Amino acid sequence: MHRYRSHTCGALRETDIGSEVRLSGWCHRIRDHGGVLFIDLRDHYGMTQCVVDPDSPAFRDAEKLRAEWVVRVDGKVRRRPEGTANADLATGQIEIFVTDLEVLGPAAELPLQVFGDQPFPEETRLKYRFLDLRRETLHNNIMTRVAVIDWLRQGMKGQGFNEFQTPILTASSPEGARDFLVPSRLHPGKFYALPQAPQQYKQLLMMAGFDRYFQIAPCFRDEDPRADRLPGEFYQLDLEMSFVTQDDVFAAVEPVIGGVFREFGKGAAVTPSPWPRIPYADAMRKYGSDKPDLRNPLVMQDVSDHFRGSNFKVFARLLEEPKNQVWAIPAPTGGSRAFCDRMNSWAQGEGQPGLGYIMWREGAGAGPIANNIGPERVEAIRAQLELKDGDAAFFVAGDPDKFVKFAGNARNKVGFDLNLVDENRYELAWIVDFPMFEWNEDEKKVDFSHNPFSMPQGGLEAMETQDPLTIKAFQYDIACNGFEIASGGIRNHRPEAMVKAFEIAGYGEETVVERFGGMYRAFQYGAPPHGGMAAGIDRIVMLLCGAQNLREVALFPMNQQGLDLLMAAPAEATNKQLRELHLRVNLPEK
Repeated sequence: MHRYRSHTCGALRETDIGSEVRLSGWCHRIRDHGGVLFIDLRDHYGMTQCVVDPDSPAFRDAEKLRAEWVVRVDGKVRRRPEGTANADLATGQIEIFVTDLEVLGPAAELPLQVFGDQPFPEETRLKYRFLDLRRETLHNNIMTRVAVIDWLRQGMKGQGFNEFQTPILTASSPEGARDFLVPSRLHPGKFYALPQAPQQYKQLLMMAGFDRYFQIAPCFRDEDPRADRLPGEFYQLDLEMSFVTQDDVFAAVEPVIGGVFREFGKGAAVTPSPWPRIPYADAMRKYGSDKPDLRNPLVMQDVSDHFRGSNFKVFARLLEEPKNQVWAIPAPTGGSRAFCDRMNSWAQGEGQPGLGYIMWREGAGAGPIANNIGPERVEAIRAQLELKDGDAAFFVAGDPDKFVKFAGNARNKVGFDLNLVDENRYELAWIVDFPMFEWNEDEKKVDFSHNPFSMPQGGLEAMETQDPLTIKAFQYDIACNGFEIASGGIRNHRPEAMVKAFEIAGYGEETVVERFGGMYRAFQYGAPPHGGMAAGIDRIVMLLCGAQNLREVALFPMNQQGLDLLMAAPAEATNKQLRELHLRVNLPEK
């Protein structure tokens, strides 16, 4: 018999009754029933109930066992007594009567319990991540991640994509975030950068004629903490294709991304192909977000005309400025004073002065706004929003560029609080027609609004003849349940157009040559039209697992301060290391 096991802890069935077996694993739970010890023995594959009674030669050793000790047991498989079978376990019809036991690894007092799902401080969980990963929910999340990545790989290969590995040590590139820099020992004073994304390399692969590329790519960004991204590093399904239009990219991606939600979504409904395509401007206007949660049926509408010249002076005066508008958030079934007061209090907690509303009762509007604007305007608003008695509407006013995020948050809160959102589904959509450029208020200049390598709609001619802030890009995102899970674009593959795009954003041709010399040179020697995208694996797995935090689907994440509590990183470098790298530390004053 094997030194440690003849079977795993998830393998034994009724057909094994009578067999002499050997298992090894962790003592998940130990129960003493009148002097008879029951040990739930756990390994990666499952759990098996082991029984030790005072007649067993292993009883004395078994009495010493504690939770999470690693042991080897020998014994005979037998049927569980009538009425004690466990239908929730694959091994629930049998148990092992233990005849021999060996302690392979005793465990000290546990800083967190593995049995059950008790909450523990995040600092404890991350410091003892190896224990945290033994817990059933987290262990299952990680195995779901493994299966999802494998499924994505097979899906991409089935679409004719080939997997390539691009460099990790590369050049610094303005992808929109701060780089992690790596000092070069052999070239004093110079630095590599860890890639924020394989953007340039995957485009260069298209220049090299490889046609269809994908990679499960690690990406590194030295960003301030964000709730929707793991600090430091994350993984994405990165892909690129040659000789394609935007429609071709969509047709290749939808079966893979939609398929993974159907495969691992536990029966939840998934948006069928073709997915909706929502222009960026419409997404912001209707949903207050470029990653709208389309499970929420509420659509915001512009109701400015109903308030112009009205006796509700707050809105009427705002509307004297041409850029200002009044938007309405419909709230079906929300027409109670209690709900409207809760929404008003919530808005104040978000830093707003409040949230105006109208309630409809017995064919008429109620509330301060209704009393000020009169029944005709109230009825016109009700008709536009298609509301009825028992419903309400909430209003936000001012410059839409400034209030749009708050309006989107209010829409989400109304939808969820009124139970209008079907949470057992995955609603996927393409967000398209992003603006190519935006105004950078801090630097008082035009800047790229998204990926600088995207093709502007209208190409070079548009950049030479249009106001840059009116140019749209062949840039697209995938939104799912309120998250951006993928982003991409058709690339700007003509060198003169690339230079012009960077000139508009304040970079001269010499800067383009210096910062993107490899790609700029490649464009001179026959560049195919190409495009692609990248999907965030961490976010996809988080949605599939129903987790509330990206750290629940990553093996060894850092905390929100960018600290690895398990490995104690980052750490100070030794003087020897600093000398080899020709570096001197210049710490900020405390």
